[in-house]
Amino acid sequence: MTHTEGMAGLARLIDQAKRAVVFTGAGISTESGIPDFRSPGGIWTQMAPIYFDDFLASEEARAETWRRRFAMEDIFRAAEPNRGHRAVDALVRRGKVSTVITQNIDGLHQASGIPDKQVIELHGNTMYATCLDCGSRYEIADLRAAFEGEGEQKGVAPVCTRCLGYVKTATVSFGQAMPPVAMRRAELETLAADLCIVLGSSLVVYPAAGFPELAKRNGAALAIVNREPTGLDSMADLVVHESIGDTLGEVVGVN
Repeated sequence: MTHTEGMAGLARLIDQAKRAVVFTGAGISTESGIPDFRSPGGIWTQMAPIYFDDFLASEEARAETWRRRFAMEDIFRAAEPNRGHRAVDALVRRGKVSTVITQNIDGLHQASGIPDKQVIELHGNTMYATCLDCGSRYEIADLRAAFEGEGEQKGVAPVCTRCLGYVKTATVSFGQAMPPVAMRRAELETLAADLCIVLGSSLVVYPAAGFPELAKRNGAALAIVNREPTGLDSMADLVVHESIGDTLGEVVGVN
């Protein structure tokens, strides 16, 4: 199938759909300059991830977790929604897409204009932090200033100023339970959809990757746009191994 044929097929599926969901992975964010974490050559192949239990048990692990996060801050802050994000936003605004279910933690879907209530973040959000005990919110810039400053908090993992609990980015770490509310919402939206469009996910990280499979088994059409083959290519109605921005942007008519 040529790229032109793939785009035409995707356009037909979108035109026929009454209630679609979009499922996104790292591939849509790499087009905005955010490094991949899990793929071969990604960040987790260069340094071992810090597991949630280790974060809880070790001051050294907590400090190293925050050191890594602050090292990525300039990249996250410089990233902007790309053509793929803008195309998804257009589909949401047109009423074609009810919800975006994402494995990403960068907040770029919201930055593109999609309301928070229509984005389900399965792995959380790294653009702010929360106390693991009381849930108080903290801004990354404030935490970084203390961690990298000259005072007594330099190099020390932050703790909550209200309850002294551990402060952590609002993400799901390795070994940490998936957020039950987000998982249930994603399940309900998936079951209500007649089309699932996968953008930039290898579909090998479960349980998140189970949602496109659930959509297909429930009778929805499944379209996948990803540069590399995925675990669900064989069951998809349409597979396009091309750039997300170029493909969906052209289909939707967004620059």
